[in-house]
Amino acid sequence: MRSKSTLLTAALASAVAALGTAALLAAPAQAATLTQVTNFGSNPTNLQMHLYVPDRVAARPALLLALHYCTGSGPALHTGTGFSSLADRYGYIVIYPSVTRSSRCWDVSSAQALRRDGGSDPVGLKSMVDHVRQRYPVDPNRIQVAGLSSGAMMTNVMLGLYPDVFEAGVSSSGVPFGCFATTNGSEWNSDCSGGRITRTPQAWGDLVRNAYPGYSGRRPRIQVWHGSTDTTLSYVNFGEQVKQWTNLHGLSQTPTYTDHPQSSATRTRYGGTGGTAPVEAISFQGYGHSIPFDAAQAVRFLALDGATAPTTPPGTTPPGNPTTPPGNPTTPPATPTTPPVDPTTPPGTPTTPPGSTPPAAGGCSAAVSVQSWTGGFVATVRVTAGSAGTEGWTVSLTLPAGASVTNTWNAAASGTTGTVRFGNVGYNGRLGPGQSTEFGFQGSGSGSGITPTCGAG
Repeated sequence: MRSKSTLLTAALASAVAALGTAALLAAPAQAATLTQVTNFGSNPTNLQMHLYVPDRVAARPALLLALHYCTGSGPALHTGTGFSSLADRYGYIVIYPSVTRSSRCWDVSSAQALRRDGGSDPVGLKSMVDHVRQRYPVDPNRIQVAGLSSGAMMTNVMLGLYPDVFEAGVSSSGVPFGCFATTNGSEWNSDCSGGRITRTPQAWGDLVRNAYPGYSGRRPRIQVWHGSTDTTLSYVNFGEQVKQWTNLHGLSQTPTYTDHPQSSATRTRYGGTGGTAPVEAISFQGYGHSIPFDAAQAVRFLALDGATAPTTPPGTTPPGNPTTPPGNPTTPPATPTTPPVDPTTPPGTPTTPPGSTPPAAGGCSAAVSVQSWTGGFVATVRVTAGSAGTEGWTVSLTLPAGASVTNTWNAAASGTTGTVRFGNVGYNGRLGPGQSTEFGFQGSGSGSGITPTCGAG
C-alpha cells in the first residue's frame, strides 16, 4: 500500500513529464476516429485523453465524459460499450480518459480529489471537458458523465464537484460521493466497498455541499445501476447513493414511479415519472458486480438522444431523513445481452506475464496483464484480430493449481479451474484486421504465469 507522500511524489513527477509532451492535436480530432489528445490543460495526475467525434456531429453537440473501470482504459471502454456507436447515431462527442497509475483506478479517496479544484484526477478531467468546449460548439446544457465501477465512483465525484458543468450522470455499480475517502493515502476503502458505511440522507448531502461551499444552483440528475448480490462494491451503496442524490434535489426517498425495464430489473424514479427524472435507480436481482448495463438506456436518461432535459430550478431545500428504501426486484435474472460492468478491485502490485500468441493470417492473438494481491487477482486480456479480421474468437488459458475464476466480463467463460475457455459475446466478436477488444476476469488464488492462446471463428 503506497503512502500519501509516495502518491503525491508520483503525481508531481507525472505532471512534470506531461509538461514536456508535444501537442498531438492542433485542430479538432478526425471524425469517426478515436484520437489521443495531449496538452489539454492542467493534468496533475498524468491522465491520458482520447476523443471520439462521429462523422455527423450535431450542430450543437452534447458531450459525454465516459469513465472506465479499475484495470481498464478509455480505449477499452470505447470498444467495450455502445457509447461510440450511439454517438454515431445521435451526433454527440465522447471523451474517453485513462488513468495511468498502476492500479488504473480513479482517485476518489484523497482529500484533493474530494474538493472542487483541489487537485488529482478531477482537475484533469475538468480540463478535458474545457478543452473540447473550446474547440467544438458544445451545448453547455448537455454535458454529461457516465462511468462503470471505479468510473461510477468518479461520476459521483464529478457531479458533486462540478454541478455547474454537468447536467446529469450515470453511475453503474459505484458508491456515493465521499464514501471511499481515506486519510492514510490508500486508494481502497474496505468499509465502503463492504457496505459498512451508511449515513442519513442529510449527512450524505452535506458531504457534497461541503466540497463546493456556497453553491446554491441546480444539482445534476443521476441514474444509478447496481446488482443486488454485488460483493465487490456492496449493494448497500446503491441505496446510499439514492439517499445522497434525493437529498441534494430536496426529494423524498419514496419513489414516484416504479417499473421493470428488464426481466431482472426494478427501476424507481424520484421527483418525476418520466425518462429524465432527477434521480433514477435500476436494481438487478441476483446479479453481482457484472450487470446487464444498457448503454442505450443510459444515453436516453442523459438526453444524448436528442431528448430535452428538464430545467431544474436553482437552489434546493434538503428534506428530512425519510427511510423508505428503493424498491427491490423480485423477478428472476435474465441472461445479459449488453456489455457488463467491470469490477473495481483493491489496488495491488501489477504483474504482466510475457505470454502472448502471434496472430496467424485470419486468426487472432491474445495478451494478458494481471494485477494481483494476497489471495486474488484481476486479469485483462487483449484480443487482436489477424490480417483477415474475425467473426468470433475463443481464448484458452490454464490457471495455476488452486486458482479459480470468480467473475467474468466482456466474455463468456467455460469452466472455472484448470483450462478455462473464454468466448466472445454478441457485441465484441466481429473485429476488423488488426482491431482489438478486451475482456477480463477476476479470480481467487494466484494468477501468475497465465499464457493465453487465441483462436478465431
